[in-house]
Amino acid sequence: MVLEDIFSTSLPIVGMVHLSPLPGSPTYGGRMDAVVKRAMEDARALEEGGVDGLLVENLGDVPYHKDAVPPETVASMARVLGELGGATGLPLGVNVLRNACTSALALAHSFGARFIRANVLSEAFVTDQGIIEGCAERLLRARKALGAEEVQIWADVHVKHAFPLFQRSIQDSARDMVQRSLADALIVTGERTGAPPSFRDLKAAEGLAPVVVGSGLETGNARSLLAAAGGGIVGTHLKEGSKIGNPVDVERVRAFMEEVKRVRAGV
Repeated sequence: MVLEDIFSTSLPIVGMVHLSPLPGSPTYGGRMDAVVKRAMEDARALEEGGVDGLLVENLGDVPYHKDAVPPETVASMARVLGELGGATGLPLGVNVLRNACTSALALAHSFGARFIRANVLSEAFVTDQGIIEGCAERLLRARKALGAEEVQIWADVHVKHAFPLFQRSIQDSARDMVQRSLADALIVTGERTGAPPSFRDLKAAEGLAPVVVGSGLETGNARSLLAAAGGGIVGTHLKEGSKIGNPVDVERVRAFMEEVKRVRAGV
């Protein structure tokens, strides 16, 4: 009943609010007001187009910190979440890249967000930030200490843009992630942003916890991928021209959600 605790529909779709570079980032534009404005515009387009939730992520902060972020990143994301929380009734989620899980939890708990995305909850992965180790022992203890059990942990299995130090089957990794690292839901992705996961990988994680498609979901494959999942997170496909740096295109959102509605109805 994990996804049902947040969303009032089957196969919920979460739209990405990709933040522009924040203060402290090498490509920050110098105006936080502009960051907030773009986030609000994208969120409004996603909500108007019919998504069921929003996931706020500091996508523009390349190159990413490995597993902790500076105070200015947390403060900047707090400002955005405060603005969004007063402007939308959609459930919110938080992802602080690359793997700042406890910062994401603190933000979610403080601003009433319902879930966080943990890119590396368990195991260890080689990434462009170096070797990232799982955050589960810190994150779960922080959630208990904060009294933040209402914030769900959605954890990537074999996260994109990363390679495991020791190759295991996705099923074994997913089982340990749920049973030993206490993930509430599992996110399955392709190898890179915008690349869809295989149907086989989605099925391998099935039955352990709710499975969410975490990349590459689009109108053309929604029917096949959602047949093996409980919901999806969509970013690139909903942007103008399907380019990740562009604004959200409300008409693309509407078209995608119409297909999702047909999938839900079984037609």
